[in-house]
Amino acid sequence: MELKTVEWSFKGIKAVIIYHRFRGSKLKTLLIEFPKNVLTLSTKCGFRMIRYICNNTVPREFWNLVHEEEGQRVYLKGVFSTLNIPQENSIILLTGVDMENLAIRDERFENFRVSVFVTAGVESNALRVGVDRAGYIEENGAFKHVGTINTIVITNASLSIPAFIRAVVIATEAKVIALQDLDIRSSYNPDLQATGTGTDNLVIASLGTGPKVNYVSGHVKIGEIMARAVTLATKDAIIKCHRGNRNVQD
Repeated sequence: MELKTVEWSFKGIKAVIIYHRFRGSKLKTLLIEFPKNVLTLSTKCGFRMIRYICNNTVPREFWNLVHEEEGQRVYLKGVFSTLNIPQENSIILLTGVDMENLAIRDERFENFRVSVFVTAGVESNALRVGVDRAGYIEENGAFKHVGTINTIVITNASLSIPAFIRAVVIATEAKVIALQDLDIRSSYNPDLQATGTGTDNLVIASLGTGPKVNYVSGHVKIGEIMARAVTLATKDAIIKCHRGNRNVQD
């Protein structure tokens, strides 16, 4: 197992890309480790106290495996075994995007700080939500796609439960702005502006060391800097992953 330190620092938090293996294939996983459990809200697990956030690049040969309920369970067990961290104290996101294309953005205002980590693949299943017709129905947890936009937002602010939920709204709006600015089109209908992919995931983590926040929106500074960080990181991630694609304008 090899480590690559991410060029980023936040007091007491470690972030590394780990190179490891599963069934002989090379894996890459972003591992963010907090000094203690922090409250998170994610599209994967809802509200949870966790110590580790992971973003794992799934090799193509395992794409079918991770879209089966039992197969994903086996895959994740192997990933956590080689990472040597407890699965029950972690959130893990999966993507087909190479972790080398990770984008990070920091924004600050006075005592507030927001850091955002994004990987973004938009070539295979970008869509305009509610307009493009859904092609799949979840059956016992099974889905088809891996290409996705994974967003991890870390803030020192002490978010209330309503603030967490509003942060999801802000981060989602900010992601859409990034897709609009880069003119990302639906994979299913190029005449339509994409709003995301069908498998996007988001994690919001509150360290609880900064000012207490009950309201996150574009009208308040924490909302402003969170949105800016998400938009810039998403644009960086898309450009890194898809540089040269005609649909992406630098």
